[in-house]
Amino acid sequence: MNQEESKKKRGIFLWIIIFLLVGSNAVLVWLYLQEKNKLAEKIIEIKTIYVEKETIELDLATLKKDYESLETNNKAIQADIELKKARIEELMIEAKKHKGDAYFIAKLKKETETLRAIMQHYVVTIDSLNTLNQNLIVEKKNVIKQLNEEKEKGKQLNQEKDELKETIAKGSVLTCFNVSAKGVYFKKGGKKEVESNKARKTTKIKVSFSLGENKIAKAGEKTVYVRIMTPDGKEMAKSYDDSYKFVFNKSNGYFAGKETVNYGNVELSAVTYCEGQGEMVPGNYIIEISCDGAMIGSTNLKLD
Repeated sequence: MNQEESKKKRGIFLWIIIFLLVGSNAVLVWLYLQEKNKLAEKIIEIKTIYVEKETIELDLATLKKDYESLETNNKAIQADIELKKARIEELMIEAKKHKGDAYFIAKLKKETETLRAIMQHYVVTIDSLNTLNQNLIVEKKNVIKQLNEEKEKGKQLNQEKDELKETIAKGSVLTCFNVSAKGVYFKKGGKKEVESNKARKTTKIKVSFSLGENKIAKAGEKTVYVRIMTPDGKEMAKSYDDSYKFVFNKSNGYFAGKETVNYGNVELSAVTYCEGQGEMVPGNYIIEISCDGAMIGSTNLKLD
């Protein structure tokens, strides 16, 4: 009996050991499987982080090119674009440094998305500015065209105005007719005037003329100048200082005589006596009448 009980006890003990071994093996298998799953999950996580890191690096590189393609004349926007480009380069460097950091990679992803949104906003803004600039350019061209047209009109009006002034100026020039010249001298006492065609007797040249009617000309006092060229080609004048100078046809000359008349836009006759220095010389004298800067009449006188 004791042997049989002893065998039963040994059998029970063996079954207990077998059961324990099977149980422990089952536990070990279960723990192994758990660790294996954790390892697999970790590997997947690491792979996911690396994939996201590479994706972000690619996104950042693409984003950098997109920012580099942005160009605008707006200095404030362009300055901000340059700052964003510099930040993208910093993020690219940080992405390489923290390639296994899931938290940092997620942070990079978020900032990349923000930078992309800003870039898209800039695209819209720059397009709007370019459109506005194009419209302004067109408008500026139209304004310049209108200004040029107005300038051309103004130029034409000024030309017409100048032509009208010139016409009025020409129309306002007095006419001179009945111009005649005689050599004269005065008897003793200087009161009686005697005509002469002899140069040696003539002391003055008497010039008579008439101013015609002109309603355009300005009425009032007018000085009529008489210029005489002597036979030897000189200008006759009592003196050759500035007090005997006058302007005619945009030239300067010396007058031999002048007469101030009160012109009232109607026909007017006048006489002036001309003299020079010394005795008269024989020959032909050329006589010109000028008023208001224009030569208006002429005649000749021959003294023997």
